[in-house]
Amino acid sequence: MSSTGAGSGTTKGGRGKPKATKSVSRSSKAGLQFPVGRIARFLKAGKYAERVGAGAPVYLSAVLEYLAAEVLELAGNAARDNKKTRIVPRHIQLAVRNDEELSKLLGAVTIANGGVLPNIHSNLLPSKVGKNKGDIGSASQEF
Repeated sequence: MSSTGAGSGTTKGGRGKPKATKSVSRSSKAGLQFPVGRIARFLKAGKYAERVGAGAPVYLSAVLEYLAAEVLELAGNAARDNKKTRIVPRHIQLAVRNDEELSKLLGAVTIANGGVLPNIHSNLLPSKVGKNKGDIGSASQEF
């Protein structure tokens, strides 16, 4: 009879959600690539606390996304320095260990197939003998 549409589920003013709206993920609402819903599920299932607030998984997702982007950028630079187009664990190792803050964060972490930083102790390097004529006989007196 009336064309106001009061009985349909797509108009405002009804109880509950309208049926025709498209669902929007919490990740896209927050402008993130990392999955907010999945991290919320992990926080709940992990029993870190009895209850998990609505902002906690969003914040944690943002922090994890930032860390991942930081490591990927540095590893990409390391790969480009080695004239490679693909990031391998060696590039991640070089990126992490050359960055002071990431090295501190991942200090106790072993990266599989990462290798070690190229480093030769200064005592093992050949000494430059013959630079000054008077220092040739006193090489053993340096210590």
